[in-house]
Amino acid sequence: MSFMPRAATPSRRPRQRGVYAVEFALVFLVFFALLYATLCYGLVLSLRLGLQNAAEDGARAALRYQVVPNGGSQWPLRQAEAARVAGLRTAGWPVAAPQIVAQVCQPQSGNCSNPNCQAGWAQRCQIVVTVTAGGLHQLLPMFVFALPDVLVGQASMLLDAS
Repeated sequence: MSFMPRAATPSRRPRQRGVYAVEFALVFLVFFALLYATLCYGLVLSLRLGLQNAAEDGARAALRYQVVPNGGSQWPLRQAEAARVAGLRTAGWPVAAPQIVAQVCQPQSGNCSNPNCQAGWAQRCQIVVTVTAGGLHQLLPMFVFALPDVLVGQASMLLDAS
């Protein structure tokens, strides 16, 4: 005599109604959170690199700026050109307009207010371009606790003494 398993009757079926829906809901929440975090991080990284690129382009513009031979100080003209180019690179910013500061400083003394730039290595000067943008919490309100509200890009290059 062979033993044959009995067919499952409706009363003997395990009750698993809705288990798949609950599992899907839990897995979907984890997947969606990871996807959203990846997109937010990518957006913040892209914005940060854009600020850094704008600062570097501004510093390079100060190096390329041709000084007119009028006998006056060339540093304010170079600062204005650096700020202008950095402002053009951040023209379509998705949040608040970035704040741009371009300064000519002496690296050794840290003197930025009235630098005495000369051809000697000890009296050399550099242009420092800083681009600061805020308001990221308005752009990505869901991750206020994890994202910075202010991003900063900064670049500096040594200037010639002409």
